[in-house]
Amino acid sequence: MPRKPNYNFERSQREKTKAAKKAARLKAKAEKSEARKAQSGEGESEDPQD
Repeated sequence: MPRKPNYNFERSQREKTKAAKKAARLKAKAEKSEARKAQSGEGESEDPQD
């Protein structure tokens, strides 16, 4: 006999995994952006100003 579907629970689980995936993407994007800013900042600071 098949189980009774629990649509609300399944939907909440899908939304939870989607939110976690989105958060991971945003974190990776922010880290990549910070690394790029730090790398471009190093190139500018090496120039002598005197």
